[in-house]
Amino acid sequence: MPLVLDLEGYEGPLDVLLALARTQKVDLAKISILKLADQYLAFITEARKLSLEIAADYLVMAAWLAYLKSRLLLPEPEADDELSGPELAASLAWRLQRLESMREAAGELMQRDRLGRDVFSRGMPEGVRSIRHPTWECSMFELLDAYATISRPAAPQVLRAGRFDPYTIRDAMERMGRLLGVSGNWERIEAFLPGDMTSSLSMRSAMASTFAASLELTKQGRLRLRQDQPFGPIFVRAQGPTDSTES
Repeated sequence: MPLVLDLEGYEGPLDVLLALARTQKVDLAKISILKLADQYLAFITEARKLSLEIAADYLVMAAWLAYLKSRLLLPEPEADDELSGPELAASLAWRLQRLESMREAAGELMQRDRLGRDVFSRGMPEGVRSIRHPTWECSMFELLDAYATISRPAAPQVLRAGRFDPYTIRDAMERMGRLLGVSGNWERIEAFLPGDMTSSLSMRSAMASTFAASLELTKQGRLRLRQDQPFGPIFVRAQGPTDSTES
């Protein structure tokens, strides 16, 4: 959509003529119609440079003013039923005076005090603007309950844990005790896990029990542990006779 601006109250060609007549700073009854016509024709020329789709009534007014200018400059014909040039100029000046009076009356009317805005009748309520700021108060339990209600899934899921035989720490200590004397080298702790574990849950149980058993055997002086880096693999081997001097 094109941008349309309403500047200085221009509503038509007559309003433009009135604005141009005011620039002469004389009484509307004494304005120069020739100068006014030249100003309007210059206005139309500049307007057509900006937009070729200018309103038809502006062009009609420009043509009429050009005709009026010719009637004022040329001598009047002897037999002519139309109004003379001075009569046409006086009619235009009268129309501009009437438009000026209407605009002044409208301006004075709009400047008057308005009921309910500038003046108030007796007993008329002025209206009180209420500003509301909602305040929410709740306890910690209510806050947690609301959060749980939002984060809770729509359909609750039932967790069913399968039954399995856990690998106890005693079993891990007995297995490590049997395997420690086989090799005196460093071995990863995973080498001491039983090989018959089928489920991941059983493997986790065996790993936890084997690690706890290795800590207990190290406490008893039967085992040594080594880990070269954080979160790296854990190595174990049996305690030797010369290990007391190692760092």
